[in-house]
Amino acid sequence: MPAATEAAAKQVVTGFIDAINSRRVEDFPCYLVTDVIDHNKIIHGEADEPGAAFDGFRQQLDAFGVMNAQPQQLIAEGDTVAARLLVSGTHTGRHPRMPEPTERSFEVEQIWIFTVRDGRIAEIRAVSDRLGMFLQLGWDWPAAD
Repeated sequence: MPAATEAAAKQVVTGFIDAINSRRVEDFPCYLVTDVIDHNKIIHGEADEPGAAFDGFRQQLDAFGVMNAQPQQLIAEGDTVAARLLVSGTHTGRHPRMPEPTERSFEVEQIWIFTVRDGRIAEIRAVSDRLGMFLQLGWDWPAAD
């Protein structure tokens, strides 16, 4: 894939991250296809269906009044963009895992892998330090079902 196309894919990803950081939920459709597939559920309780990521991101923003994802590294190959992020936030709102705000903050590293098709994100995969996040926020680790 030409470098210009990979640069355009990176631009879509950085635009989406900026929309998250700026809390511009109304701009999400500019960056995500309607039926975006989220292979890594953003939030406990998110529906397991195409497009559910929209609600998952909204719930995260509602739960964390202060939240910021800072790209540390972006790597593009073909239609795939890998983003290494430093994500921080403060739990000030309701969250399905912990309804009562703890007012505690977290900072963890995350890696998100995006598939960009026709100028928008079609798939999302992510790996994050959830244990570190839970410990910093004072949340209980979920019990195995």
